[in-house]
Amino acid sequence: MTKQELINTIAERAEINKIDVEHAINTAFDVAKETIANGDSIFIRGFGTLSPKRRQAKVARNITAGTSVVVPETIVPHFKPCKAFKGQVNEIQVIND
Repeated sequence: MTKQELINTIAERAEINKIDVEHAINTAFDVAKETIANGDSIFIRGFGTLSPKRRQAKVARNITAGTSVVVPETIVPHFKPCKAFKGQVNEIQVIND
């Protein structure tokens, strides 16, 4: 699903103007990005937690050149779904298999 498909679906289900839905989604994403960039987490009950996660520095190999390259430590966004969400996704996968 693309962002535009998400906007269309929400607008249809909630019977709200697409422009208002797009503005709300863009604002929510902007706030989420700012919050994670500031080192804070976002907990959404029934969905999961978005948080910054520290990725350790490591030595990787450049296969083409055959040399070792040091990859520096970085902070990346991380999503951990809640138990109910994981269960719901698992039920859908079991039905489709």
